[in-house]
Amino acid sequence: MNEHSMFKTGAVEKEEVTSDILSLRTVMVNVQMVGSPAEGDWVLVDTGLGKFANSIAATAEERFGRPPKCIALTHGHFDHVGNVEELADRWNVPVYAHPLEMPYLTGKADYPPGDPSVGGGLMARVAPMYPHKGINLGSRIYPLPEDGTVPGLPEWRWIPTPGHSPGQVSLFRNEDGALIAGDAVITVKQESALSVMTQEKELHGPPTYFTPDWDAARESVRRLAALNPQIAVTGHGVSMSGNELADALQILARDFDRLAVPEQGRYVNEDDDK
Repeated sequence: MNEHSMFKTGAVEKEEVTSDILSLRTVMVNVQMVGSPAEGDWVLVDTGLGKFANSIAATAEERFGRPPKCIALTHGHFDHVGNVEELADRWNVPVYAHPLEMPYLTGKADYPPGDPSVGGGLMARVAPMYPHKGINLGSRIYPLPEDGTVPGLPEWRWIPTPGHSPGQVSLFRNEDGALIAGDAVITVKQESALSVMTQEKELHGPPTYFTPDWDAARESVRRLAALNPQIAVTGHGVSMSGNELADALQILARDFDRLAVPEQGRYVNEDDDK
């Protein structure tokens, strides 16, 4: 599918990526509802910015008429877990994430603060204002299965794509090459407020101001490129598919240091010192 219908409803913008992947944009970050409305179970991937729990729950009720089997998190940054506590409690469902994200989801550790020195626009300059404290999901949070399966989604597998965070994962379905990339790659220049507002589509590496490990981020992009995905939905930006995706992802993997790594920055310098 090369063209995807997009329409606004309530407080979230919806993109029907495939017949069983609905992407919702909460201001500047996406969440995905994965599963066929007519056939059975579904899973919520990420939960977006805070204050959108009612909109997400209303969309879920309209689309599925039942709660998800679980919530799966690509990682635990504030803009991906903003509604996770409220939704997990409302639906009484477990939450899954990579074991390396557990310290940030059980209140034991905080993420590194945002780095405004990477440049690129207003979104980067205000990065120190973004929340970076961990949250505590208590008994709701579980580690993703070690065998790579995704609870509630038997056709999908999770793939480690660290760099943007230690335990970030992406989800991949072999059958049609569908990729849910989290922030391992994104399709908008997230550092620029103008690009975020217009949602200008262009493949990028992870948001520079919140990425502390560029060596791992580079390997993650190469891992995704090797999968040859046919359609990708990312944590920020609209979906991308076909030759547009294939060409852009191969170029990004090949020229990652030039295209994705900022010329300066606190975490760039740390990588140089390794």
